[in-house]
Amino acid sequence: MIEFWNPYALLDGRRRRLLGVGSVLALLLVWSLVAASGLVSPTKLPAPWDVVAALAYLSWHEGDSMLLTATLWSVGRLLVAGVLVIAIGIPIGIVMGAAPRVNAALSPLVDPFRSAPVVALLPILVMWLGIGETMKIAFLFIGAVVYLIPMVRDAIQAVPQSYWIGARDLGATPWECIYRAVIPMAMPRIADAVIVAFSVMWTYITVAEYVNARQGLGQLIQNARRFSAWDQVFAGIIVIIALALVTYQFMVWLKRRLYPWETQQ
Repeated sequence: MIEFWNPYALLDGRRRRLLGVGSVLALLLVWSLVAASGLVSPTKLPAPWDVVAALAYLSWHEGDSMLLTATLWSVGRLLVAGVLVIAIGIPIGIVMGAAPRVNAALSPLVDPFRSAPVVALLPILVMWLGIGETMKIAFLFIGAVVYLIPMVRDAIQAVPQSYWIGARDLGATPWECIYRAVIPMAMPRIADAVIVAFSVMWTYITVAEYVNARQGLGQLIQNARRFSAWDQVFAGIIVIIALALVTYQFMVWLKRRLYPWETQQ
């Protein structure tokens, strides 16, 4: 108990897994008890076993897997938007972090959107881009890039100035100092920013697919809600959460492989 309130104490992997699994099992137990007691209507809180049955139905019914098709569509949209976010957001963030004048010029255009509700832009995107795939990808892109750019900028600015000075002393040009000294030191934090950007896109995927999506997890949830199939709604939500966690864990693993010297929490 001495180490209970020590934020620097490290838990071994086995204990961390036990605590994580225990919390999930406790939540499932409470959910099951509440559903079985009848205190909450099944139309508001379906039982876990009903959600499992809905998952099985969506996974395979009459030779078709609605869940697989919807998942592939959602993952595809997220990957396209993610490539655009990385290709555009990281260079802009690096330039803002490396050039104070550029940062001063662009910060008023970028920083407010981190606090603004991006969902409010959806009607404008529909008006400009229609209701097709371009609008959905653009919405995911905007929702993520407004977080990625400032985080990349902050990662560049967080690198100690001594690295830039050391490179200059060795005869490097200012841009070479950024390219060869500052950016490599900032890459682990930039990787964290990319992880956050993909997590944000998963939170927006249902909103993007509410508007005229023929396929997708958001469309699946929306259709289930229209028919009051709340077990399928919960099943879709659980799948999105699971996919977001898998994406997060994969990207954290990839970061550890690329930057093994970075201290992991």
